[in-house]
Amino acid sequence: MAALVPLLLAHLLLCVHGATVTSVATPPPLPVLPVPSYAQLRWQLSEMALFLHFGPNTFTDSEWGTGHADPSVFAPSALDAGQWARIAAQGGFGRVVLTAKHHDGFCLWPSALTEYSVAASPWQGGAGDVVAELAAAARAEGLGLGLYLSPWDRHEPVYGDTIAYNEHYLGQMTELLTRYGDVEEVWLDGAKGDAKKMDYMFDAWFSLIHQLQERVVIFSDAGPDTRWVGDEAGVAGYTCWSPFNKSSVTIGHTTAEYSSSGDPFGQDWVPAECDVSIRPGWFWHASEKPKNVTTLLDIYYKSVGRNCLLILNVPPNSSGLIADEDIQVLQEFTEIRRAIFSQNFAANATVTANSVRGEQDNLQFAPSKVLEDGIYSYWAPQEGQTCWEMLFDLGQSTSFNLLQLQEPIQLGQRVIEFHVAILVDELWQTIVEGTTIGYKRLLLFPVTESRYLKLTIDSARADPLISFFGVFMDPFSSIHSLQNHIKPPRTNTNEVTLLRMAHASVNKSIDAMYLLSVHLSVLLLVCPGHFNMPESLAR
Repeated sequence: MAALVPLLLAHLLLCVHGATVTSVATPPPLPVLPVPSYAQLRWQLSEMALFLHFGPNTFTDSEWGTGHADPSVFAPSALDAGQWARIAAQGGFGRVVLTAKHHDGFCLWPSALTEYSVAASPWQGGAGDVVAELAAAARAEGLGLGLYLSPWDRHEPVYGDTIAYNEHYLGQMTELLTRYGDVEEVWLDGAKGDAKKMDYMFDAWFSLIHQLQERVVIFSDAGPDTRWVGDEAGVAGYTCWSPFNKSSVTIGHTTAEYSSSGDPFGQDWVPAECDVSIRPGWFWHASEKPKNVTTLLDIYYKSVGRNCLLILNVPPNSSGLIADEDIQVLQEFTEIRRAIFSQNFAANATVTANSVRGEQDNLQFAPSKVLEDGIYSYWAPQEGQTCWEMLFDLGQSTSFNLLQLQEPIQLGQRVIEFHVAILVDELWQTIVEGTTIGYKRLLLFPVTESRYLKLTIDSARADPLISFFGVFMDPFSSIHSLQNHIKPPRTNTNEVTLLRMAHASVNKSIDAMYLLSVHLSVLLLVCPGHFNMPESLAR
């Protein structure tokens, strides 16, 4: 064994300085279907959208308008779509979604298919166009534009005549998708009144939308591109798959559990969108107050941090501006996220894994790839393994209470279960375990302190791929003593002994390199038979 150490160190030094044994690149692993489209990837990467419920309801102190309010009630005195877009951009939102028409049928653009629109209001002398103003403001801020066009129309006289109203709806959709440039999301639901029988021709709608906008995703409670998470609290299931079976659901007929959790055997990629309002209602009401910042942070963990997009409704007030108290909460929300995620305690960690695709010296899929931001670089294990472990040496003992993991979802969602352990008194103790990762998983746990962490993928649909690993400190959320949350210890005494011996015997000048060799030895013990050492070192 002593004779092997110089060879092992030399091999590790070559890896550190960028040298590789092989000169031919290893191709990426095959994707595991289903996988997202280009538009779905853009949607997921935007992480958050700002929903803007605005219309006559804003001025009549109501949530669901009757469709009979006089257009003259729509009279914002200081409407500024630029303010809406700036607040969204400054808050880290990737897109804005406007209620171009809500259930009352009032259109925030001058539709040629109805007289019930901004053209009949006193705002800007009837010459205004809220959709146009927001589209221009979104472009100026680099935001995607989304539009909600309610299927239910309580004003339109032909509502209830299936053919006539579907033609009317498609005509209005065509106006919206051909006048205002790129539209990246169309938001709709299956809402309909009880008074009239109405059949919506969803397939025809979806075909037209995709025909007119190549980058668009369509949201409804059943897809086709993104799905409703099943509640209006902004909370996804603890287990949340993007795979989904569209054939198992229809709009207006879904189950909360299936919508919330998705389907590991799903044939379609339909990720979940979590909608919630910053206030009790969806439209602005003077009597209501916004949620506090820690509530928003908790929602963020349970939406974006559970593989979903968060669409947060922030309704403009009757002046046409986002209210000061809402702006204050959004600014605090941005500041605490920046404070938490600005310091990843694993950013400079030494990372090893029990196998690497294309041999241990392959930098293309190296364990260190998980320290890079984004989903397009990742660690990949050797094919055919049944044990997937990564060890992280943070360099010094560090306190943290938040875990972030990501998968390269462009190759499919793979991880079923995982856990993270720390070394405590010569025992591996699980501090957090989870089901599903997807685009992003955030898990908060009681504050703990350690230098060594171990990520174990317990089960997966295929060879797991990890694109990001990070540990952070969240001082804002309510947390409890670690003592009551420690899982049964997972340990290997030989592994612990090796870690202890490394610190007692190695010379400081080569401590970091020797510790790498220790990690490799550890992995040989943790997963015997699954660690692929180069032949030159195996002898």
